[in-house]
Amino acid sequence: MLTNDQLAKWDRENFFHPSTHLAQHARGDTPTRIIKTAKGVYIEDRDGTRLLDAFAGLYCVNVGYGRSEIAEAIAAQAHELAYYHSYVGHGTEASVTLAKMILDRAPEGMSKVYFGQSGSDANETNIKLVWYYNNILGRPEKKKIISRWRGYHGSGLMTGSLTGLELFHAKFDLPLSQVIHTEAPYYLRRDDPALSEQDFSAQCAARLEALIIAQGPDTIAAFIGEPVLGTGGIVPPPAGYWAAIQAVLRKYDILLIADEVVTGFGRLGSMFGSDHYGITPDIITIAKGLTSAYAPLSGSIVSDGIWAVLENGTDENGPLGHGWTYSAHPIGAAAGVANLKLIDTLGLVDNAAQTGGYLLERLRESLSDHPNVLEIRGEGLMAAVEFGESKSPLALFEPSRKIGYALAAAVARRNVIIRAMPQGDILGLAPPLCISKDEVDLVVAAIAGAVSDVL
Repeated sequence: MLTNDQLAKWDRENFFHPSTHLAQHARGDTPTRIIKTAKGVYIEDRDGTRLLDAFAGLYCVNVGYGRSEIAEAIAAQAHELAYYHSYVGHGTEASVTLAKMILDRAPEGMSKVYFGQSGSDANETNIKLVWYYNNILGRPEKKKIISRWRGYHGSGLMTGSLTGLELFHAKFDLPLSQVIHTEAPYYLRRDDPALSEQDFSAQCAARLEALIIAQGPDTIAAFIGEPVLGTGGIVPPPAGYWAAIQAVLRKYDILLIADEVVTGFGRLGSMFGSDHYGITPDIITIAKGLTSAYAPLSGSIVSDGIWAVLENGTDENGPLGHGWTYSAHPIGAAAGVANLKLIDTLGLVDNAAQTGGYLLERLRESLSDHPNVLEIRGEGLMAAVEFGESKSPLALFEPSRKIGYALAAAVARRNVIIRAMPQGDILGLAPPLCISKDEVDLVVAAIAGAVSDVL
C-alpha cells in the first residue's frame, strides 16, 4: 500500500527507535511494522495483519487492548483537567485516589507512593531516596547498590548500571562505580549440577555475603532485585532463595528494593510478587501493570520505616529536592484508577494463576521431549523456553547461530508475537492477563511449529 510505503520511508528517515539495530533499520534491512489497532490479545498492523501478542507489548498491557473503560477515563480526565503538577502538596482526585488504591493492594508495612513516568525513572528515584535516607541517618559512606547479573532495572545512567546485561553497558561507560553485581539466581546454569535448589539458594546467599564483606558492610546501602528475573531470561527464583537473601540483608542493615515493574498487579497470579515469594521490601518499584500501558505512569512505594526517616529529613533540611514535571500526571493517574478497577472486576489475578498454569502445562506437553529444549519454566503468566545443544551434559548453542531470534521470527510468521530474550536462546512469554485457554493453545501451537521449522 502506498500509505505504508510512505510511512515506512518516513520511519527510516526520521524515527530513532529504542533497542534497535540502527544501521540495519535505516537501510531497510529490517521491516517496519506500523501498528494501527488492537483488541483483547490481538494487535493489527496497517496492512491488516492480525497477530496474537503473547508478550503484552513489553509485559505491560495486562488488561488487554481496546478497553473502553480506560479510554473513557483518560478522555474524561483530559476534558476536566489535562494537567497540573504535584509539587508542594498539590494533587488531583485521580492521583490521590490511585495512591490509596495502590496501598490497599500493596504488601503490609508500605506507607506512601511517589509517582513518576517509567520504571527507569522510578528506580532512579529509589536510589536517590536510599542515599538521602542514609545521609539523614548520618551514614554518608553507605551508598553502594548491589544488583544482580541478568537483572533488568532500566536504561538510565544509574538504572542502566543496575541492569546486569551486557547490551546495556557496552560503550555507555556503565556501570557506574556505585553499583556492584552479584550472582543471578539462575538454577539451570548453576556451576555445580549436583546442587539442589535449596543448596543453590544458600550458595547465592553465601556469595552475596562474601561480596558485602569484601566491599565493607558500612558501604552497602541497598540490594535491588526482581521477584522473577524478567528480561534476563524469565527465571523464577529457586526454592529458598528470597528467604536466604533477606537474612543476609537484615544481618548487615541493607535495604531491599523489590523491582515489581513486571510482576506487580497480577502477572504472577498474585497482586504483588513480594507477597508471592515472602519478600518484605523497603521500597517497591511499580510501572507497567499500573496502567496496563494505556498511559505512562510509574511509582515508588516506600515503607513505613523509610517514610519516617524522610519526614525527619525534611524537618531538618527543608523540602525534599526531588521531582518530575509529570509526577502523578492526572491522565496517567486516571488510567491507573480505571485499570486497577478492571483487574478486580475481570478477575485477572486469578486468571493469571489458572491460565498461567495451563500455559506451562501445554508447553511441557508439547516441547519437553525435544532434545534441544533445556528447560520450560515460569510463574503465573510469565514463561520461558530455553534451548541449547543438549540437556545432559548442559550445552548451549553457539551465540552466533542466533537460534532464539530465528525461533521468534518463525513464531511471528505464524502470527504470534513472543520475545527472543538476550544472552541466551530463550523464548519469553508474558501475554495479557485476560488471555484464554483457547488463545494459549494457539500460542503453543505456533511455538511448536517454529521449533519444528528451525530445529
